[in-house]
Amino acid sequence: MTRDLGPLSAVVDLAGELIRRPSRAGLDDREPVLAVLEDRLTRHGLPYRRLHDGARHPAALPVEIAGGRPGPWWALNARVDTAPYGDETAWSFPPTAGDVVDGRLRGRRAADSKLAAALFCHLAAEVHGRAAGLRGGLAVLLDADEHTGGFGGARAYLADPDAVRPAGVMIGYPGLDEVVVGGRGLWRARIAVHGTSGRSGSRRSVLGAVSRAARLVGLLDAAPLPGPSGAFPLPPKLTVTYCHGGEGFSVVPDRCEIGVDVRTTPDFDARAVEHLVRAAVTGLDGELPSPRPTAVTAVASWPPYRPARDEQPAAALLGAAAGQGLRVRARTAGPSNIGNLLAGEGIPATAGFGLPYEGLHGVDELVHLAELPAVHAVHQRAVRGLLTR
Repeated sequence: MTRDLGPLSAVVDLAGELIRRPSRAGLDDREPVLAVLEDRLTRHGLPYRRLHDGARHPAALPVEIAGGRPGPWWALNARVDTAPYGDETAWSFPPTAGDVVDGRLRGRRAADSKLAAALFCHLAAEVHGRAAGLRGGLAVLLDADEHTGGFGGARAYLADPDAVRPAGVMIGYPGLDEVVVGGRGLWRARIAVHGTSGRSGSRRSVLGAVSRAARLVGLLDAAPLPGPSGAFPLPPKLTVTYCHGGEGFSVVPDRCEIGVDVRTTPDFDARAVEHLVRAAVTGLDGELPSPRPTAVTAVASWPPYRPARDEQPAAALLGAAAGQGLRVRARTAGPSNIGNLLAGEGIPATAGFGLPYEGLHGVDELVHLAELPAVHAVHQRAVRGLLTR
């Protein structure tokens, strides 16, 4: 129990309970962490329901509070599934500690973003108590399928015919000095590289798939990319992220697969990326012919996004921080996030503002709680402003 935060001690208590329920994406059962949330929402009389993914697994809990007057709906989003723990022997405390030591809440997803989930439940209760005088409505999406990269919770909410489509989303994310208002997009592909099979010790020399794949990696790494341009501050980036092929020492493989992840920008979009990758593939097949052509299979594509500072909900969140006397910068993120998915649906999003943190997705993850009143006040002010406009 945190005694010096007043009513916000309940936020820390709930976050600790959530941390103590393992919810590693793809590893742990989602039921325990969702049960904690459902118990708290029920005790506060908040309306919620479950959404499921395509496999009928629970994916999210939306809390939906309608105002008494017409207006747009806005959403808060926080994820409660987590990254793996990594080497647990490297932690100085258990990843599921969920305790407060020296003013710090400790454990996996303390920073990103079980504390935000608990805070958003608290904000939902505040809004629920005065909903009759508000415009539009507020949805709080407690997402249990985000870290897999499939974004099952958000996808289920956007596809739900009973959900009101939000005009904008504020995503819970740590960090006290910035709000993410944009991000690079992505284009990902699997590339199947073929070669001639044979025995490694044979007198007959053959060109195997791994050797051809290595050459393709070199061509991709050397491919020219543009720098930053216009109002978008980051350049595109191409990375070969995996290479799988071969089964032993004595056999020359006839197939190898590589994965390519490209972070895109408005001036270097998915079409430009695919043209670049296919040009490298054409160069490989011309330089080092094989029995079968190299095949490119695109598997994901999200657009970059960067709403204007005066667009909602970015303006509300940045304005609320300034109203609390805080200097917060707007930032464009290098990694892609759920904001890209929302941008593809025409929904502007922000990520942050949150608590100072350490060990995000790594060892000894924690957040510093001293700034929790300020983070609450900023979100409270932003939400109130959006619902009374």
